[in-house]
Amino acid sequence: MTDMEYRLRRQLLRIHGRSIAWVPPLLLLVAIVLVDINTTERFRIVSWIVLVPGIAAALCGVWGTAAFAVLSLATYVAVDSLWPGAYQAGLADFVLVALGGALGVLVSAVRVRRERQMLHIRDIAETTRRTVLRPLPSVWGGLEQAGAYLAADVEAQVGGDFYDIQPGPHGTRVLFGDVQGKGLGAVETAAALLGTFREAGYHEPDLATVARRLEVRMVRHRRHTTALGGDDADRFATAVLLCFPEDAPDTVDLINFGHEPPLVVGAHGVRPLPGGDGLPLGFGDLGTGCPPLHRVPLGREETLLMVTDGVTEARDAAGKFYPLTREVARAVETDPGRAEPRRLVRRVRDGVLLHSGGRLEDDTTIFAVRRAGEDPVRGRLQS
Repeated sequence: MTDMEYRLRRQLLRIHGRSIAWVPPLLLLVAIVLVDINTTERFRIVSWIVLVPGIAAALCGVWGTAAFAVLSLATYVAVDSLWPGAYQAGLADFVLVALGGALGVLVSAVRVRRERQMLHIRDIAETTRRTVLRPLPSVWGGLEQAGAYLAADVEAQVGGDFYDIQPGPHGTRVLFGDVQGKGLGAVETAAALLGTFREAGYHEPDLATVARRLEVRMVRHRRHTTALGGDDADRFATAVLLCFPEDAPDTVDLINFGHEPPLVVGAHGVRPLPGGDGLPLGFGDLGTGCPPLHRVPLGREETLLMVTDGVTEARDAAGKFYPLTREVARAVETDPGRAEPRRLVRRVRDGVLLHSGGRLEDDTTIFAVRRAGEDPVRGRLQS
């Protein structure tokens, strides 16, 4: 049973916060008794009562299943004794009902234990997700932000996509990216990059220095995991590093490590920022150094939209890719208010799910930011 199926089942078996898991096995028990009593001796079904603890095992807890096992056995004896001796089901069926009840309790115990393990794993995954993609206020560091993360593996709940906002004395920095590969190795790499960004993004006055620190961290992390026997020798990460300078409120600084270029979304339409003219993080030794820094105009009401390849490579049933730029432009043209980060992220998320029929081939992250009003905590909180 998947986590989603488990939560759906829990919702279906509760009304106004109260469990109704006991209702189906009880109704089955009553139905078997009524049918057995009101039919002739040629149609004795009292032994079907063995199904009751089996149903309870799938729905109830251990003690609830045990109660139904005992109740089923007692009901069997009471109903069977109402018939003349020649028509009684007898000892063999009694043993069958008793054995069925015992097995039901055992199955219930195994199921409950597995569900507890699954809930524990889910808590660990949620903690990991909150560590890598830490919760951010809707307005942070002078930026209004919104994000959505959809894991291709619904059981994992977390992958190698990452983003964060770091306010500091040299402007507010933003990092958005995608680690190559999946699994815990990708999560560890994302956490390593975010840790470096949160420190360098606050202390370093030069955005290019932050970029170099990220490249060095990527190489060091890869060497360390490889030395431990991991298969991270070729792992890399595409990323976009941004800075919203305080001295130029109508611009944004950008360094692109081979990532899909951010889209500027506003009332006047959609336009891409400079593309991935640099190599991904981890491949700096193959090029000429750090990717170039671009300072580009950005209106206060314009929103930067960044996505991972889970969005751009989402396909429909016919194999067509999701037309991100066209869909966003159409949405903003219809209603300029959709450029607001929260509405924009929701629009892209719903569009990707609709386009792909809910079948995501890769982790999907959508992140949108724009300048907000004066933020009293910017530059003072060292988070």
